[in-house]
Amino acid sequence: MEPIVGIDLGTTNSEVAFVIDGCAEILTEQDNGIVPSCVGLDAQGNILVGRQAANQAAFAPERTVSSIKRKMGEEIRIALGSNQYLPQEISALILKTLRQRAEEYLGQPVGKAVITVPAYFTDSQRQATREAGRIAGLEVLRIINEPTAAALAYENTSGKTAQILVYDLGGGTFDVSIVKIENGVIEVMASTGDNRLGGDDFDEMIAGWLAGQIKEKHGIEVTDDPMVMHRLKQAAEKAKIRLSSAPYAVIEEDHIAAEHETPVHLTCELSREEFEKMLTPDLDRTMDAVSRAMEDAGLTAADLDEIILVGGSTRIPTISKLLEEKTGVLPRNEIDPDLCVALGAALQAGREMGVSDAGVLIDITPYTFGTSAIGELYGELSPDLFVPMIRRNTKLPASKSEVFYTVCDEQEKVEIKVYQGESPDARNNVMIGNYMFELSPAPAQSPVIMRFDLDINGILQLEAVEKETGGKIQATIENAISRFTEEELAASGERINRLWDNTGNYEKKTDSTKTAEKPEAPADLANLIGRAESILDTAPAEDRDEIINLLEDIKGALNTGATEEARNIGADLEDLLFYLE
Repeated sequence: MEPIVGIDLGTTNSEVAFVIDGCAEILTEQDNGIVPSCVGLDAQGNILVGRQAANQAAFAPERTVSSIKRKMGEEIRIALGSNQYLPQEISALILKTLRQRAEEYLGQPVGKAVITVPAYFTDSQRQATREAGRIAGLEVLRIINEPTAAALAYENTSGKTAQILVYDLGGGTFDVSIVKIENGVIEVMASTGDNRLGGDDFDEMIAGWLAGQIKEKHGIEVTDDPMVMHRLKQAAEKAKIRLSSAPYAVIEEDHIAAEHETPVHLTCELSREEFEKMLTPDLDRTMDAVSRAMEDAGLTAADLDEIILVGGSTRIPTISKLLEEKTGVLPRNEIDPDLCVALGAALQAGREMGVSDAGVLIDITPYTFGTSAIGELYGELSPDLFVPMIRRNTKLPASKSEVFYTVCDEQEKVEIKVYQGESPDARNNVMIGNYMFELSPAPAQSPVIMRFDLDINGILQLEAVEKETGGKIQATIENAISRFTEEELAASGERINRLWDNTGNYEKKTDSTKTAEKPEAPADLANLIGRAESILDTAPAEDRDEIINLLEDIKGALNTGATEEARNIGADLEDLLFYLE
């Protein structure tokens, strides 16, 4: 039987899982199966994905990309080394790593997957995720919402009827969904969220506070130094994790800056109380979303049976406290919040294979889809009246037809605009498609029937038909917003494969935008740097941090031509390597 894997493509971390003997299992090599969602190039131009890329981010940010999920669906290009890539191409490298892990673990080729996305992902973000899968050589059989996947994982352990609130706060996105589980059917009743809220924002908040501490104590402004801010963000993430289990976190970073050529070291303490004060506005937004989701589902707090916590950021203690105060229900987190989404995706994949008895999913759309027409808007006649076709929280798949009328005799064409959003003014919503329908000669008020079909993956299709003649247009909305044609998808897949298989040669061949080269390190220091980078992946966490800091200092000194200073720092690194090699 051809295997189908479940993949959680996360902002901070990603995982791949598979149903083995009826149970979903994370396919793991190390780090509990978690692959950091980080892509980079090493000094020789070879591709790095996961822990190795994350390790080099502090001292080579120009060769490292993280949190790419936040860019999915955007028409931008991301610099990686000397080349530029689309967000879905970067994501494809993460997916290829997960695919490779699955193939090595299962001992056979893997070409099909179920991939999860945040419930509040837009149509364009879902399409970009599907495209990333195609580029990675995966047929994406289904895209399911992360809260739904988490509910699948928990449903498999409880087996009882329940109305569940799924609170999903990850590295870059936030969702809250109300899910009903009954007789093996998992029905999403309501969903809302924020695609720009997560643990990354909390890290940035702490990093900004640390930068303020440096300025206050030393009078040095570091916010315009990307390398320093990256180190501060890494320190912030460690402090955030520490504060999940301790009331205080001590933050220490050596050689973080220089004052009159004298190294400046950072040492400060952050309390959980101070951290929670920083988070108050953002966490208040999530509680507002909880209220909105319950209202949309027609439930009160008393109607909730369970609360499920999903995403690493839900380890912040005050979140459980706020949810319990709001609902009277103690949240559950017995399944690792970092892994439960991938486990749920695997259960759905197992269902696709016919080897899992996971519940039947009934998902919803988190957005309203519609078009624009001439009508009364705020008391005036306007061509931008938003006409909802498939409303938010409608069960999927969904279909809706509506009749519209031409405005004048012999009208030659009509522009059909497709929007996603909730505002009665179409201009305030997101336009996801724009089509020109050539009409047959006919009198005014001739009917045109428009039909919207939204499938279980959240992909929208449009059909417009002239009632009198049968003339019509059809479109899949991905064609309006897709980054790729079929040919471009294939070409992108080949490009990423070449990068994957022969990175060094490919990068050199396609480098048409050479930047000014940095001074080369003397042979002794180049050798030292290479030795240090080679053991980063296996070094203990505390030693890894010190190695990264020393590498950062050495490279910083070399970039300014201070070779002797670099050698002095290198002596400390040499001492550390002596005990690790």
